[in-house]
Amino acid sequence: MTIKARSAFRCLLLAGLVLLLAACAGAGDVVKVTRVSDDPLKGLKQEDRAELEKLKKTLSTGKTGDELSDLLQKTPSFTVSQYLARHPDVRSQMDYKVGGYDILNILVYEEKDLSREGIPVSADGFITFPLIDRVRVADLTSSEIEKLIATKLAEGQFLNNAHVSVIVTKYESRKYSVLGAAKNPGQFSLQAHDRVLDGISRAGGIEVAEGEKQEAMIIRTQNPGTPQERKIVVTIDLPGLLKGRDQISNILLADLDVLYIPKADYFYIMGEVQKPGQYAFSKKDMTIVEAISMAGGFTPIAASGKTRIVRIEGGAEKIYQVNVDAITKGGKMIQSVPIKPNDLIVVPESFF
Repeated sequence: MTIKARSAFRCLLLAGLVLLLAACAGAGDVVKVTRVSDDPLKGLKQEDRAELEKLKKTLSTGKTGDELSDLLQKTPSFTVSQYLARHPDVRSQMDYKVGGYDILNILVYEEKDLSREGIPVSADGFITFPLIDRVRVADLTSSEIEKLIATKLAEGQFLNNAHVSVIVTKYESRKYSVLGAAKNPGQFSLQAHDRVLDGISRAGGIEVAEGEKQEAMIIRTQNPGTPQERKIVVTIDLPGLLKGRDQISNILLADLDVLYIPKADYFYIMGEVQKPGQYAFSKKDMTIVEAISMAGGFTPIAASGKTRIVRIEGGAEKIYQVNVDAITKGGKMIQSVPIKPNDLIVVPESFF
């Protein structure tokens, strides 16, 4: 072969390879990141554009729970089994310890004049009782207070071998909070032997949502008021607990606990789908194909190959153009794009 012929052959071969690579790239172009300045919302109706801008503004200015998210990321986390292995649930074998603002009924058998109802515990942990004046009861159990009062009556030579009964009628000294997806979130008084299900019940139960959260969590303060104070997170299998499969998660609540039940995550879809709107995640890992299916699928005039995902990442807006046709019709379900919480899915109208 001559030098000229070889040179021509090389040129033809190179051109063929370029065309082949271009064809392959076009066939596999499922996702493309679009710059905002390129007007990626072209093809979206004017009313949908206005609705999209309103929704984006709401999401960017609304409360996102950043402080709680930061706390959870920085706090050691344990499953219930891991927590109980390190910190046995000793409260199950002990009585409630009285504190400031609790209310007590104290009965001295066969001594009606000494018995009292509705005795308040002062903020600093004292009560006033006939004959023995002020006595500190903070951090004592009911049985310990019974013995203390009997001892004080004997020491003052008022009554030997007194039989005393102490009942806590109002629990006010120790509190826990229920936050998130509870119907009536707030702070509640910790009563003796309160457990996770008691906390959920007092908060009115959980808000009904289509999405199912996989876990709740207790943010617990250990060694409160001491130099060793620290917070930990105990994760709870919420569906398992509510359906009776995982009773080990129904652990005892403690003073200052925060029982946090995350609300369902949502994505938003608008444009040329049958049922645009807000949707809760029906499972943990959602794809764009599943999201469009939840919205009833495309309308006949949808530009499905130009579907967009508007997403905030690292404080910046990114827009992903997704060729849904290449996923569904090209047998590329493995490349189906995952959806994240607060994603805005936009399906423009086709002009052809």
